[in-house]
Amino acid sequence: MSLSIFDLFKIGIGPSSSHTVGPMVAARRFLLELETHGLLERSARVETALFGSLALTGKGHATDKAIILGLCGEQPESVDADKADDMVAAVRDSRTIALLGKRRIAFDEAADLLFKFGEILPKHPNGITFRAFDEAGAALYEGNFYSVGGGFVLSEAEADQGEARPGANVSLPHPFGSGEELLAIGEQSGASIAEIVLRNESAWRDAEETRAGLLQIWSAMESCIERGCRAEGCLPGGLEVKRRAKSLYDELVRRPEAALKDHLTILDWVNLYALAVNEENAAGGKVVTAPTNGAAGVIPAVGAYYMRFVPGADEDGLVTFLATAAAIGMLYKRNASISAAEVGCQGEVGVACSMAAGGLCAVLGGSNAQIENAAEIGMEHNLGLTCDPIGGLVQIPCIERNTMGAVKAINAARLALRGDGTHFVSLDRVIETMRQTGQDMSAKYKETSEGGLAVNVVEC
Repeated sequence: MSLSIFDLFKIGIGPSSSHTVGPMVAARRFLLELETHGLLERSARVETALFGSLALTGKGHATDKAIILGLCGEQPESVDADKADDMVAAVRDSRTIALLGKRRIAFDEAADLLFKFGEILPKHPNGITFRAFDEAGAALYEGNFYSVGGGFVLSEAEADQGEARPGANVSLPHPFGSGEELLAIGEQSGASIAEIVLRNESAWRDAEETRAGLLQIWSAMESCIERGCRAEGCLPGGLEVKRRAKSLYDELVRRPEAALKDHLTILDWVNLYALAVNEENAAGGKVVTAPTNGAAGVIPAVGAYYMRFVPGADEDGLVTFLATAAAIGMLYKRNASISAAEVGCQGEVGVACSMAAGGLCAVLGGSNAQIENAAEIGMEHNLGLTCDPIGGLVQIPCIERNTMGAVKAINAARLALRGDGTHFVSLDRVIETMRQTGQDMSAKYKETSEGGLAVNVVEC
């Protein structure tokens, strides 16, 4: 399967790429299939059943909201995040829904949106079954979909074939499936990791379009940081978690002289950037999957660190940072997982840390070998990281965990730059170890809220 940079970086809404973005995409895809078969106008009822992690933490991750928006025809990249709650409320109040904005039918949420606790579909922990019925109650059409992390959605057939999207079989000038292959291509061609990935993007679009797309992704990340630094109040969901980014921003701006006494104040800014993004994500705002929503703050925080604190930082460097990070993310997506429901948070914050470490190492002048080393360090020290959100909400420990991932990525890049690129554990080995660790991890630590902090902290 050929992956693009823009498979890893997608603009959507929070709080979760697997539980919000993916289900929204899946619901719309099902209705488009229904329409293609000429069955949309005959449909009088659509039933959605959520399985596995989508059932267990779906309420806290706004999966119900995402399904309703998807059935209305909304898409994660274009839906108005500020109006989304009102759109869902209108459906619930009227007890009707306009499928794809066209076919209005009755909607009884209790009967039409089912949470199948304790049940799992065969291909992935995040499974969804859609069924359409006619006026007489006869079944018209049915489809299974899997939200496999980072907003990727597979139909049943695609899950069987390992194909995530149209264009996945394009021919690339520099195909690679492992870190070893990526390094070998660089050695043979003299190209950096970023250059290899950017050349591969030519299979989908020209270089200027790719550059513009990456700068648009960065603009969305920066906008998210800025919104997060302005917003106040408590996050939704019932835990009454107070947003902290604005007060931290105000303190840093009010006392700039503190940096003269404490040179680690830069880390306070890095923490701020990650907090701002993930508070926005938890509030259902616009974010960039990087590679997921739950880990959306790591790469923007490290990117902002580069742009604001590294001398000589510019847009060319930013493109290199994102392209390098994407190359590393592709390796995890191909050879392990970026789904917390599959491998725990090591597949989300751990992968984001690894991606950011490699990207930062690249723009700080690291060789391909040093970049691979930085990425390996970023994951090696996130191995076994569990996903145990309190109340099924992407708030505790998720928001702070992004700050730790960002700071760890910066340190990983600096460690790698102090070496010559040679190291004992390869990136490929640590990716395989992460995959195996995820397989062995108890399901209660994989986005089910059935273990860890989720059961040891009283929700009050």
